[in-house]
Amino acid sequence: MSVQTAYTVTGMTCGHCASSVTEELTGIEGVTDVAVDLASGAVTVTSAAELERDDVVAAVTEAGYQVTA
Repeated sequence: MSVQTAYTVTGMTCGHCASSVTEELTGIEGVTDVAVDLASGAVTVTSAAELERDDVVAAVTEAGYQVTA
């Protein structure tokens, strides 16, 4: 079973931004996939189990961006 959770991330403007966010998020234990839509700022995280929101926010912040929803 996998869980998909969507977040809105601000500040991403290019492929490098998306790569940075993806790299940080895939570092969270249990994350199996990350899909980034630059146009909308939507980031969908697929994981083996429900993730702690604080872990996701910390990873996105580490990449230099902000979770807004």
